[in-house]
Amino acid sequence: MKTIEVVGAIIVDGDRIFTTQRGYGNFKGGWEFPGGKVEQDETDEEALRREIKEELDVDIEVGEFFYKVDYQYPDFRLIMNCYLCHIVEGVPKLLEHSNAKWLLKEKLDTVDWLPADITVVDKLMKTDYKIY
Repeated sequence: MKTIEVVGAIIVDGDRIFTTQRGYGNFKGGWEFPGGKVEQDETDEEALRREIKEELDVDIEVGEFFYKVDYQYPDFRLIMNCYLCHIVEGVPKLLEHSNAKWLLKEKLDTVDWLPADITVVDKLMKTDYKIY
C-alpha cells in the first residue's frame, strides 16, 4: 500500500488557529491544516514555507515540531509532520481551499475535520503550546 508523507502547518495567531476546508479531491469539504508533500531534497520547513505560499500566498515562520500523524486511510497510509507556525507577511488568500476559519483552540472541534487531522486537533485542545 502506498505511503504519502506530508507536512502540516498549525498556523497560530494569538489564541486562534487557522483552519482550511479542502476544495478538491476525494476529501473535498473536509477541514484540515494546510500543507502538502515534501519534495526531494527539501526539509520539512522548506516544504511548509513553499506549500503555504502556494496555497495561501503568505509567508510563514516555521516553529517547533508539534505532532506526527500516522494514519491509515482505506487506499493509502498518511504520515504527516505538523509544526507550529505563524504568518510573518501577508493575509491568507484561498488559492486551493474553498473556505478557511480562524478558530479558538476550544472551538477546534466545531468543524468536520479529515480523519488524519482529528488526532492533531485532539492534542491541540489538550496541550499548552507556544503562542506567537
